[in-house]
Amino acid sequence: MQHMELEVIQRSIGWIEQQQPIWLCTVLNTYGSSPRGPGAMMSAISAGQFSGSLSGGCVEDDFLERIANGEFRQPSQIVRYGAGSPRTSVTLPCGGSIDVLVEYLQPGEESLSHLRHIENALRGQGQWVKRVTLPHASQLPEPCQRSSGPVVEHHDNEVTLYLGAVTRIIIAGLSSVGQYCAQFAAALGFEVIICEPRPEVMENFAHLDMPILDIFPARYIEQGGVHPNTAIVALTHDPRMDDLTMMEAVHTPAFYIGVMGSERTSAKRRQRLTDIGELTQDQLSRIHAPIGLPIGSKTPAEIGIAIVADIVRVKNGM
Repeated sequence: MQHMELEVIQRSIGWIEQQQPIWLCTVLNTYGSSPRGPGAMMSAISAGQFSGSLSGGCVEDDFLERIANGEFRQPSQIVRYGAGSPRTSVTLPCGGSIDVLVEYLQPGEESLSHLRHIENALRGQGQWVKRVTLPHASQLPEPCQRSSGPVVEHHDNEVTLYLGAVTRIIIAGLSSVGQYCAQFAAALGFEVIICEPRPEVMENFAHLDMPILDIFPARYIEQGGVHPNTAIVALTHDPRMDDLTMMEAVHTPAFYIGVMGSERTSAKRRQRLTDIGELTQDQLSRIHAPIGLPIGSKTPAEIGIAIVADIVRVKNGM
């Protein structure tokens, strides 16, 4: 499964390759209640097709109508929806508002290069920064080094967008908990990667409408499937699968590493990882075990919620 922003850029590339101009929209600021945060993207073409979302459905129809009527032909401009907007017929929940950067991209190699740089950033191939001076076309994204901070900076006519990898979750081995964890993570827009090499387990989850990689999780991690915006979770109760995943995971830049098990099971695993895996205390301290927020969860679905909620907590710096 792919994050919505990655799907937006890939769809945009397809349209440009078909020689269709596109409108690439990025949420800059939100005020009050707004379903989509800064950095959220949507793209559209004049025929009315679009990918992504600006507000979860509140403003998209109006925006597409305005495109069809010939608006937004400057290389870049900012449009406000909601409170304070002249479009009084379009409202957001609870009086909120959003500011949206609208970029008009014509077919050609320059636009393709622009979009492919963004695609590479979203796939985890480095961090990039894009600068726009209104009403001109944006500069080609450039590499940057940045560990934290807002994804959008907006001052007068200057807009700076920081582009990085979408949040990825690697689920090491399928289980009933892993199934729910994958579904909840996908609903939040995470890129979900499931590694499951056991044929007998694959048969039990043939109904799961998600791609599953036939590879041992530790091998996938070893081959470089991890960037700094990655969470790695092992949820099988199979020590061969879970322990080896943890041994590889601690050598990656993943922001979250966790493995399922009770306090007693987790204590035994830590001992194995120390004795057999030769992990240090610093490496062990990176592993969330038991995994998930302590909400008294019992069922696979409840445990899945607790795990994904804990990942979101860490991702948001809480």
